[in-house]
Amino acid sequence: MSKKTFIILIILVVLTGIWLGLRFLIDKSLTEQPIACTMDAKQCSDGSYVSRVSPKCDFSPCPEEKEEMPYKKVLLYYYNSEKDKDESGNIKCSRDGLVVIEREIPASKTPIQDVINLFLKGKENLTEEDIQKGITTEYPLEGFNLDEVNFKEDGTLILKFNDSLNKTSGGSCRVGILWFQIEATAKQFSGVQQVRFLPEEIFQP
Repeated sequence: MSKKTFIILIILVVLTGIWLGLRFLIDKSLTEQPIACTMDAKQCSDGSYVSRVSPKCDFSPCPEEKEEMPYKKVLLYYYNSEKDKDESGNIKCSRDGLVVIEREIPASKTPIQDVINLFLKGKENLTEEDIQKGITTEYPLEGFNLDEVNFKEDGTLILKFNDSLNKTSGGSCRVGILWFQIEATAKQFSGVQQVRFLPEEIFQP
């Protein structure tokens, strides 16, 4: 084989490779083109509409079909004076008057903080039925909010509050009931043996 013939063969091989490569790229681009779905829509139960999406042209999920945020049930302890009376009908100002209501909150990595903050909304959490049963609370207290939560290995839960308007002071009966409600709500969590409030001067008669 002459040198000239050899060079021609090399050129033909290179041109063939280029042609095959270009054809592969063209075919691939054609197959990767977005699929045009029909423009029809589906009405969801809430009245909204969803359209079809590629590549299968299925309808997008309706809002009620989308994965919902996980929720967990929690307990909030409020007060009913009718359950806190002695034989003579006098208010005992004790834990006997605590009444639990059940609510749901989104699951999170800060459940204690979330529950205490929900509890502090007080009357906002009570339904008309709760009120008719005699369940009540002085919460929310103006200017009173949770600043920090610290859970110790020995089972002590430290709750640091801000009481800028000194709303947690007063008579021993009132202060005790305010204290008992938060304490009971906090103790629903596994491992909480005792609850300590900061600053120490809050909830003082």
